[in-house]
Amino acid sequence: MSDKTRWLLILCLAQIFIMLVFINYSAVLPLLKAEWGMNNTMAGSVFSVYQLGYIASGVILSALTDRLNTKRIFIGAALWSGTANLLFGLYAHDYASAMILRALTGIGMGGTYMPGLKLVAERFEPSKRGRAVGIYVGALVLGASLSLALTGAVATVAGWRVAILVCSAGVYLGAGLSLIVFQGYEQVRHVTSDQTFQKEIVRNKPAFLMILGYGSHMWEMYGMRSWLAPFFTASLVRQGIDQGAATGWAATAAAAIVGIGTFSTAITGTLSDRLGRTRTITLVMLGSASLSFLFGWLVNVSPYLAVAVGLVYGYLIVAESPVFSTGLTELVAPGYLGAAMGLQSLVGYSLGMISPTVFGWALDLCRGWEPFPGVSGEWGIAFATAGVGALTGPIFMWLLRRCPESSRMAGGRK
Repeated sequence: MSDKTRWLLILCLAQIFIMLVFINYSAVLPLLKAEWGMNNTMAGSVFSVYQLGYIASGVILSALTDRLNTKRIFIGAALWSGTANLLFGLYAHDYASAMILRALTGIGMGGTYMPGLKLVAERFEPSKRGRAVGIYVGALVLGASLSLALTGAVATVAGWRVAILVCSAGVYLGAGLSLIVFQGYEQVRHVTSDQTFQKEIVRNKPAFLMILGYGSHMWEMYGMRSWLAPFFTASLVRQGIDQGAATGWAATAAAAIVGIGTFSTAITGTLSDRLGRTRTITLVMLGSASLSFLFGWLVNVSPYLAVAVGLVYGYLIVAESPVFSTGLTELVAPGYLGAAMGLQSLVGYSLGMISPTVFGWALDLCRGWEPFPGVSGEWGIAFATAGVGALTGPIFMWLLRRCPESSRMAGGRK
């Protein structure tokens, strides 16, 4: 095993533990809705405020990695998120306190994902970067999956507060492992070009189209991920299962569906090195969008069928994520990469912030709607809101392929 591969695996392991706080709220949402009297729109806004916290820090901290020590940013942000999550487990008692503490958790997470991604991009040459970024993003997906599984399992046995606290312990462990990642680390200093930020990024049409495509991807993925466990809870309750037991099983099903993306990101990242970035993104997004329009209707059928289809859905919905990030590194000058990733975070996570609330609003709007007797339509419409956003991604990729400047991607493979 090469030194680069060993370093990447340690970084991935650290991120798996750090990600345990990522969507743990989703795993216990049905319990919190009942305990705090929240409707679906309120519950969705707690997802959204987490994204708002991420945006507030992610944009700033990603840009600062061009100038400040990435080690301090990464480790400090991880400790912040673990502590904010700890406070959520100890003191969250209603909708308002949940909003504040989840926002603080999001602020911490903003300083780990993109800075870590930049570390990977700097260490691996373009010909191997797609695979490396795919493995890194796969580790984050696995961490998100374990966030659901661990929280649901512990909550079933010991209650949701203990489950949240266990996740914080995992984050502290991840922060400790990251010390190994940064052993001997020296900040890479890039010489900026004579272009301004506006010319290099905002007026860099291919890069900006890649960022907009990433926003489409994030709209779909966060709408789906945030409500996946509650969807399965609703499905199991329709089958006559008690809500407490349904919540635990739903978290397990959601974890499996999210977790399968661990494999898809590495595979798709490698595929994009050969097939091209925009072609790979277009094929994957068309597939995931189709399933977004289908999946919500499966609340009316056997949960086993919903899980089977969900595994394909989970595979596709995250698969193109590393391809967007890899593509961006090939379209922006190295000295502006941190700033470009900050803008990518701003666009992507802004849309990822709005999507869960729109999803919850659609659930409330269509509550009780039956297009046919005995057929519930509210989840079908809610998941369709995710699919509508996803359909714009292939459009942005088509426009990008028409830009002559995009020939710089992966040696000319668009």
